[in-house]
Amino acid sequence: MSKSAITITVKLFAAYQEAYGVNELVLELPHGTPVKAVCDRFISEHPELAQWRNVTRFGINLIFVEPDTLLEDSDEVVLIPPVSGG
Repeated sequence: MSKSAITITVKLFAAYQEAYGVNELVLELPHGTPVKAVCDRFISEHPELAQWRNVTRFGINLIFVEPDTLLEDSDEVVLIPPVSGG
């Protein structure tokens, strides 16, 4: 029997970190949520992040994954936008 919600930790970098002003967020999401939905949620809360939607890479538990990979309870997620040098 599956749980109705999962809790994940999201590590924020670059533009995402700047938008939220923190380097980590804990989110509760419905069971069966794909990792790309985290990005969609952030863009709905901070529309200026929309420019990064198609170039952000996703990682779960230190492994790069496809955007439609389903999240599991207690996963650690990273959203990695392109990082400019400097």
